[in-house]
Amino acid sequence: VAKDLGLQLPELSDRGIHVVERGRTQYFSLHGKTGHLVMAERIDREQLCEGVQKCMLRCELVIEGEM
Repeated sequence: VAKDLGLQLPELSDRGIHVVERGRTQYFSLHGKTGHLVMAERIDREQLCEGVQKCMLRCELVIEGEM
């Protein structure tokens, strides 16, 4: 994420970047030391997308301040 945004790692925490998802379970988070988007919770495809062939999880990155 840091690389894609053209930011250095310390800027991730300085800008207050966080992952926002719909629902109660947060499946993704940002790794503070690497800036990678990582799984924060086990993803159970059968539970989330029962009967659906194409299964997608959407999340948004919120960045405080100007880019």
